[in-house]
Order: sequence, then C-alpha cells, then structure tokens
Amino acid sequence: MNSLHQPLVLAFDVFGTVVDWHGSISREFENLKVSGCLTPEQHSISGSEFALAWRDGYQPAMHRVRTGELGWTRIDDLHRKILEQILSDFGITTLTEAQKEHLNRAWHRLEPWPDVVAGLGRLKQKFTICTLSNGNLSLLANMAKHAHLPWDLILSAEVFRHYKPDPQTYLGVCEVFDVAPAQMMLVAAHKDDLEAARACGCATAFIERPAEFGPRGRNDLAREPQFSMHARDFLDLADQFGAGLKAPG
Repeated sequence: MNSLHQPLVLAFDVFGTVVDWHGSISREFENLKVSGCLTPEQHSISGSEFALAWRDGYQPAMHRVRTGELGWTRIDDLHRKILEQILSDFGITTLTEAQKEHLNRAWHRLEPWPDVVAGLGRLKQKFTICTLSNGNLSLLANMAKHAHLPWDLILSAEVFRHYKPDPQTYLGVCEVFDVAPAQMMLVAAHKDDLEAARACGCATAFIERPAEFGPRGRNDLAREPQFSMHARDFLDLADQFGAGLKAPG
C-alpha cells in the first residue's frame, strides 16, 4: 500500500482472525472428558465436532437479533443459548449449571494465533489498533488480558448496538476516532466482513487463517483484487507496512 494512502486506525476482527476459536474450544471440550464431567459414551464426541457445532450456531443467532426476532442480546448470552441447544443435540445432560457457565466463558479464554502478540506489538508502533468484534466488551477485555493482546481500545458491536456486517459498526469505529472511512482499515480473515467494510469506504486487509475451522478446512484464501492488502499473518502485514522490526526469515 502506498505510504500516502496508509490508514491511521487498524480495526481487527477477533474470532478466527486474532484468536483460534476452533482449537481453543476443542481443548476445552476435551478437558471435560479428562475431568470426568462426561459419561464414557460421550467420549466419542470429538472436541472439533463440538467446537464446529457451537460456531455454526453463531450467525443464525445474530440473524435473529438483526431481524428483530430477538432484542439486543450480547454474544455471551447468544453463546449460552447455542450451548444449551448443542448440549441437547449431543445428549449431554451431566453438566451442572456452574460447569455450563464455565464452559460458556471458554470464549473469554481463547488463545491467540502464534503470530498475533508480536505482530500486534509491531503494528501498534505505527497505527492505532483496536478490536471490531461481535464479542461483548467484557468478553473482549477478559480475552485481551488472558492472551496479552495490546489493544489501544476495545470496540465491540455492543458499543454500537449493531452486529457486523451492519454498516453502523464499521462507520462507528471511524466516528470514535474521528477519521474518514478510508483512514480506517478492517483487518479480518473473513471476506464477507471485509466486503461489508469496503462497501462503507474503509480500507481492508485479508489475513490467511487456513486452520480456523480445523479439519473442515478453508478454500477461500486466494488473493482478491478488491481488498487493499493480503497477508499470511500479522507479522507479514507488519512487514508490508514497514512496522517495527522485520520478522526473521
């Protein structure tokens, strides 16, 4: 990207782009087996299968909010609704209320991809960096503390009372920082998110996360000319921006 047209603010999608939700949730479910919370019959359910089922409920749940079927509902509460449904679907009836609440808060404990902390540290030297996530504020704050994420500001759909890809989210970031849309870049591993930001006039950077869905894989990692930038990971993005020290190799 030409230095004359570099953004001032980088806003990051979080689930899948910054943190590995599939690997993290899979491990949390496998821990239930080790701790004796599941019956022997339930050990045949894989952590990956459980994680994918939970995530598959994410978009339909947000759609219910967008269409007005549900009033404004935080992601923590949507996650809990989805969790209750998939526990029923998998026939898991052994968890106590406290165990279900702890499992639901696994989304607060997601682990970052290996490049993230160093990459954000380098990008922070050159840009203001913030989240733009559908996750609620407390979730994102707890995640940042857990994963050592050095945000300048945490912004969420909760602030704007709209879920992405509603334009109020992307333009809301611009309003918070008092910048033109072209001066805000959305960094995301999801092309539909980037398309929505682009439609608002924002700059866009696609990040490859081939392992986001675990064994399900991804076939949408090709470079797309409509996006401002394309990077393998955050270290590659920092290299392209000339931000901080170059990644070794």
